[in-house]
Amino acid sequence: MRILAGLSGMYSHGARGARNYAASVQLGSQSQRRWRTTCSVHVARPHTSSRSYHSLLQRYTPRQPLQSGTQYAAIHEVHGPEKVDHYEMASAMPTPIATDEFSIFDIYLNEDGQFVVQRFLADLKAAGLFHSDPRLKDVVQYCRDAQEDMGGVVPFEEFKKHVQVNLAIIQKALLRKTIIPEWEEFAALVRAIYRDVKKNTDGEVANYIPQLAKMDPNLWAVSICTVDGQRLSLGDDRVPFCMQSCGKCMNYAFVLQDNGREEVHRYIGQEPSGLSFNELKLNSYGKPHNPMVNAGAILLTSLLKSGFSTAEKFSWLQDQYRRACPTDHIGFCNATFQSEKQSADRNFALGHLMREQGSFPQERPDLQQILEFYFQTCSMEINARSGAVMAATLAAGGICPLTGEKVVSPDAVRNTLSLMLSCGMYDYSGQFAFEVGLPAKSGVSGCIFLVVPNVMGVCLFSPPLDKIGNSVRGVQFARELVRTFNFHHYDSLLQNDGKWDPRRRRNSTKEHWVVSLLFSAGKGDVTALRRYVASGMDASAVDYDGRSALHVAAAGGHIKCVEYLLSLPDINVSILDRWTRTPADDAKYFGHADIAELLESHSGQESGSTE
Repeated sequence: MRILAGLSGMYSHGARGARNYAASVQLGSQSQRRWRTTCSVHVARPHTSSRSYHSLLQRYTPRQPLQSGTQYAAIHEVHGPEKVDHYEMASAMPTPIATDEFSIFDIYLNEDGQFVVQRFLADLKAAGLFHSDPRLKDVVQYCRDAQEDMGGVVPFEEFKKHVQVNLAIIQKALLRKTIIPEWEEFAALVRAIYRDVKKNTDGEVANYIPQLAKMDPNLWAVSICTVDGQRLSLGDDRVPFCMQSCGKCMNYAFVLQDNGREEVHRYIGQEPSGLSFNELKLNSYGKPHNPMVNAGAILLTSLLKSGFSTAEKFSWLQDQYRRACPTDHIGFCNATFQSEKQSADRNFALGHLMREQGSFPQERPDLQQILEFYFQTCSMEINARSGAVMAATLAAGGICPLTGEKVVSPDAVRNTLSLMLSCGMYDYSGQFAFEVGLPAKSGVSGCIFLVVPNVMGVCLFSPPLDKIGNSVRGVQFARELVRTFNFHHYDSLLQNDGKWDPRRRRNSTKEHWVVSLLFSAGKGDVTALRRYVASGMDASAVDYDGRSALHVAAAGGHIKCVEYLLSLPDINVSILDRWTRTPADDAKYFGHADIAELLESHSGQESGSTE
């Protein structure tokens, strides 16, 4: 709103205000000045006129206004926030069209007709996409090679060949249609939470497993991956650690998919225990309370690929983890495995209790074999980055965001998230569900998997634990996350109490779009103008003073912007502002005779064509 008020003041004095506006925006931001100095690559453009090209970009579909809060909630429930955005912006801009390879190519041309490779890559990164993303690997490598090895020429056909493989995600990123469109602002708030939580030095590292007691208590990492593959990683995000109980949610999902819900829950309950995770107690039916406590996880390993040997089970499970996260660290820590075996009295006691109660599907199960495989699953090694992608796979209904591969069925994911919400944080689960309201699973290594369904997965890692066994920093971060963002499962979509729902654009009104368009014209930023037009913005849109982008560009002497705007179909050259001034009048007033002549000649062509 401050930007809107400031720009309104600039416009309010007619041509003189336009001069001040044009002068003020010429300074630009530091990042924009930096972009002007980035290396460019010469472009070999196809033979297509700008007028005919941009006529393709004007295929609008009308938006429908939201009639009530009830309709808003209903559309959000059925179609998700992106559909709400579509309906809500009836008074804003037309629906962004699905751009093609050429429109992406054209957006990143500078004034000399060169394709600015670094800006293209920078915009992908600013949208939250890592350059190491397997979906972008081909086009990122091609752009880098173009800078180094191809003599500075990027032919359109070659660019198209490399982009079209994953054109959809590139379009979503550049047009801000990802699940979190305002990524940089979202990331800045997450970084602030990360820094605040880092100051918390409470808790003690787990010491009942000797190898875990050696963990550095100062380690602190946060990694986020959305269902669109947008990523943010902070702190010690590459430090490996053992999954411990965080693996239970993934293992449960895999077993559900293979065996079905009815078969699995013949042997394992679905209720919170209200007891410690390794308590020597079963429910009234002689079953473990749920698969998120040690007894349930031990029994679960006996159901996982029951016809396989222990070695085959381990190999299969590790392969599933790598399908859920194909790009980051998945390993195994033998030292932790040996340490687990040497301090396993309570887990063996749980095994014997369940065998005595007839809890296992086998009549005389081999406890040594079952428990060794259980210790192996706890000793699987990940880092915060790989944990975030696994959590995001659950958030996406079982589909890995980075590959699009279906790793686990939606039904299995739904049931897994249900038990993570009610049982995933040991005997703190009820309070965590009350305060945070999101599915989560913690482990004594200091890891927490946090899932915002249909939005993102988060992996938190900090070894110091509270008395219950949850990461102190991890729990605090989760609380602060839902205090800042509208992520709690029962947050109102109609009244957010000052929270921000990052799934929706903040600046999604017509006024803000017009301000952005005029601001770009005032800076002489042709690339930004191209982007707004490619997103469906009406280049003839005006502010409350009736001033258009053509007025502002003409007043500022930005001939490249004027030429670009004149190349668009249906641009109104003779549009009058509230002072009855045309863009040509402003150009004359500020001494830009060449622009005034260009505008008048174009106005004459339009008059001739209508007679």
